[in-house]
Parts: sequence; C-alpha cells; structure tokens
Amino acid sequence: MFGWWRVFPFTHEMCVDMASYMLEDVGAGGGSWDWDWCRLMLELSTWLLYWHPLTPLAGTGLFVGTGAALSAVGPAFLFIGYTVVCVLVYFITTATNEINTYMPLPGVSMAYYGNRMVSSSLGFAMGWMYWYIWGIGIAFEITAAAVVIDYWPNTIPVAVWITIMLVLIVALNFMPVKAYAETEFWFASIKVFTIVGLLILSVVLFFGGGPNHKPLYFSLWNTPAGAATKEYLVPGAGGRFCALLYSMIYSAFSFNFGPELLVITSGEMQSPRRNLPKAATRFIYRLLLFYCLGALAVGVICPSTDPRLTDGGSGAAASPWVIATSNAGIHGLDSIINAVIITSAWSSGNSVLYMSSRSLYSMAVAGNAPAVFKRCTRGGVPYYAVLASACFAPLAYLSVGSGSASVVFNWLVSLLNTAGFISWVCCCVIFLRFRAACKAQGVDIRHRSEGGELPYTSKWLQPWGAWVALVFFASFGLLNGFEVFFPGEWSVSGFFTAYIGIPMFLVFYLGHKLLRGRAEPWWRDPTAVDLKTGLAEIVALENEEEEAEAEAEADKERQKASGGSGSDDDDGEKRGNGKGHGRRVLVDVWKKPFKAVVGLLLG
Repeated sequence: MFGWWRVFPFTHEMCVDMASYMLEDVGAGGGSWDWDWCRLMLELSTWLLYWHPLTPLAGTGLFVGTGAALSAVGPAFLFIGYTVVCVLVYFITTATNEINTYMPLPGVSMAYYGNRMVSSSLGFAMGWMYWYIWGIGIAFEITAAAVVIDYWPNTIPVAVWITIMLVLIVALNFMPVKAYAETEFWFASIKVFTIVGLLILSVVLFFGGGPNHKPLYFSLWNTPAGAATKEYLVPGAGGRFCALLYSMIYSAFSFNFGPELLVITSGEMQSPRRNLPKAATRFIYRLLLFYCLGALAVGVICPSTDPRLTDGGSGAAASPWVIATSNAGIHGLDSIINAVIITSAWSSGNSVLYMSSRSLYSMAVAGNAPAVFKRCTRGGVPYYAVLASACFAPLAYLSVGSGSASVVFNWLVSLLNTAGFISWVCCCVIFLRFRAACKAQGVDIRHRSEGGELPYTSKWLQPWGAWVALVFFASFGLLNGFEVFFPGEWSVSGFFTAYIGIPMFLVFYLGHKLLRGRAEPWWRDPTAVDLKTGLAEIVALENEEEEAEAEAEADKERQKASGGSGSDDDDGEKRGNGKGHGRRVLVDVWKKPFKAVVGLLLG
C-alpha cells in the first residue's frame, strides 16, 4: 500500500480520526468523508504549496488588464484602487488566518468553515460556488490566451488555439499531481521573474535610464500627457467618484480568491499553526510588491491617454508595459511579454482546473455532490471531477463569434468579480461567528505567547477589519455592474454577467435550506458551534513535530561536534544508481538556484 503519510505532516491515524469526525456530520453538511482526499495533493512540494495561492493571480491582470483601467480612471485612481483593495484583502486574510490556524484541517476550504461556524446551507452554497467559478476561471484564462495570441500574424483560426489550450490543460490535470507541480513551478517562476524585471525596468525609465535618456518622474500625471485623476461616465465630482469606484471594483479581480486558496493549501503545510501566519503575512507583502507597486509603475511610465490602451489591440499591443517601453525607444519586448502572458494564462488555467476539480471531489466525499465524483485513478486523480470541471472551458469559444475576444474577457471578469465579492462577504460572516463562538464558550482569543489559545490573532485590527471589509465588498458586489444604469450605457450582457452570481448563490443557499436544512436555524447559536472536535489531534501533532525538529537539530549538532563522520556514506546510499538518476540530478541542480531566487523574491 502506498505509504503517503510518511511524506505528509498528517499521520495516517490522524487522517482516520478526521474521517470519523467528519462522518459525524460536525460541519460537513451531512454525508460521509473519505480521508483518502489527503492523498490528492501530497505530491505537491511544501515549497510550492507555501506560495501557490499567489500564482493563479499573478500575470494576466497585471500584464494586460491594467491598461483599460489606466485609460478609464487615470494613474492616481488606478494606484489608489489597488491599494484600497489590497488593504481590504489584508483584513480578509487576517480573519481567515485566525480561524485556519486555530484548526488547520487537511482538505477543507472556507466552505467547510462556513458549514461549521454558520450553517450547513452556507457551506453548501459556498462549495458549489467555488466549483463553478473556478471552472469559469478556466474559460477566462483560455480567453486571455486567445486575446494575446492574435498579436502575432497568423492564419490559424482562434478556435484552433482555444482547442489546443483546452486539451493541454485538461491533459495535464489527468497526469499525476507531480507533473502539475513541476509544470507550475517552472511557469510560475517565469511570471515572477518577469514581473520583477518589469518593475526594475520601470525604475530605470523613471530616472531616465532608457535609450532616450529622458527622465519620466511624474510628468505623465499632468496634462497634456493625461490627468492624474479622470472623470468616468459623468462630468465633475460625480465622474471622479465613479472613476474611483470603478478602479476599486476592477482591481479586485487581481486579488480574487487569494485568501481562500491559502486556506485550501494550508492543510498540506508542515506545522501549519506555526507556518501559516508567516505565509499569510508574506502573501500580503507579495500583493503589495506585485500589484500596488505594479499599478504605480504602470501609471508612471505609460500615458493614460495613449490610444493603444483601448483601440482593441491584441495581447502585448494593449499592454501598458509594452507601450511604455516602445515610447522609451526599447524594442523587442512586446513578443517576450506576449509569450509570458500566454504561459501565464496556461499556468493559471492549470491551477483553476486543479482547484475546481478538487473542490468538486471534496463536496462528493462530504455527500454534497454525486458519489461518482469521488472516483480516482491509482495516481490519486479524480478523473470524473476533472472532466466535470473542464465542461466550463468551452465557454472560451464564445470569443470566436463575439467579434472580439476582449468582449468575452470582460464578461468573465464580471462573473469572477461577483463570486469573489460574495466569497469575501461570507468569509467575514464566518469570522464574526467564530469570534462570537469563542466569546460564548470562553476561548481566550489572545495569542498563545500572551497566555491565550490562538496561534495567530490580530488584536488591534479585528473584528473591526472584518466589519469594514464586509461593508465594502457587499457594496462592491451590488455595484459591480453600475455602469449599465447610466444613460446610454445599458447592456444586457453586462448586466447579466455582473449580477447573475448573486441569484445563483441564493438558489444554492435557499434550495439547500428548504430541502435539507429546515431542521437547523439560519445560523448556529454561538454556544453550539463546535470549536473542539479535531483540535486535540492537531495540538498533539504539533507537539510531535516540535519534538521531532528538536531531535533533528540535536542530531545535527552532534554530527558537527564529531566532524560529520559518516555523512559521505549516507549521501552515497541516498544517491543510488537507478535509471534516469543523472537526469534527475541535473534537474535538481538547476531547480535549487531557481527556488532560492524565487523564494527570496517572494519573501
């Protein structure tokens, strides 16, 4: 039998305990739970899981999406919008992190905590929303690739490129998880290095280091190059307010589902109660680095009045980075950025299909989806769940008949944004109910270092941060398509894509409430919320890990004291002589420097 628990921080016995716990319908929404789910993600390296929540977000929005927003609202509002949303996402991250570090269970998402802290109906609705919206995310990434691939002259129809991308993404998700991990490592590294390189290039251009030796400073924030703030839809102060609102709603797309993905991957971390707070903190720093500084850099080096931002150009032609370098006299960067955008879209497509299929699988083993989606290959791939999730991908073919793939791109952005706002509102509600349960049951919410019971807490920020984020994101969800209500701006497709997510969520929630949840209250009484089941196993495991680490450190010190004798023999035994050993060593030799550099960039 495959001894997967030997390489996973959660022991076999603990997974059995978790299974029996979930079988008791404590927060699982009824039905059974299969602890074999833990096996699905175990071939992902801890290093990749540590920063995986960033990779589906970094790329398409920053490379191309910022151009349209820059043209509409101006550089100052673009930067303000990204900064405000980044702060709000930080509120969400600290809230979800507090719950997740308290009970980091393997194979769960915020839907599980919604089930446990609020009601089974909320958990059911969130689970299905995560599945379909990540499925739509596949179509979005394929559409993004279709947008940029037309940049190069070719006679091949767009439908052919969409088919190729779709087949590659689905095929990779049918392979063992290790293949996904290796592919994601290399393509995510390309994205990270490209973004950092563009930020450095922006600094060079800012101080006049380009071929034309003309310092930019903040000259593009003034007329005639363009105003720092623009009016949107209507003139005057109302137009500036609409521009600011648009910038915040549009920029939220870049951050969608980041905190939630951190929750999902945390179950696979070693020592999650100790490492998760570090990962969450670094996650925010990365968002600040990549998106806030990226938005500022775009506004500094690219004029918001440049017609190429909105003339319907494909891919790199509409990228503010390419436009800026072209204006500075740097040529040849357009094709490089275009290639990076394509690899970024393909990599992100892999990620969202992976998350969508695993979400469907977890619902199936919890009894909230048909049991057929529990079936897996010997390599642990839920093939029926992958197929069902991939059924959303053909939505990308809408870009073939729409006249412009950018139209479908904007449709899918609205769909994803609405679901993201709903998810963040639910995260705030879950956290507030968690805090209420802690207060009602006498759980000390201070940090453990201060004599409390929580491995992580934000004593100065919460719960007020959750309330602020709740108000803002609920408002954003209702105003996501506010443009269509202005005279001359009505669009059936725009209204539909901006608001269809709200009634869909309500159908899932109220449907479950009527059919399966009528016996329970709308939300659990704080005294009835289960804050204990499974906690003893988590604490015991944490203690075992700390003891093992202390013992390993002591062994290392003893080896140093004895001069490291016997290490060469041990290394020789570890190296072995199997077929393909030389190739593996070569790959590891190249991978280690990449991991070191990318790890440094990501904090």
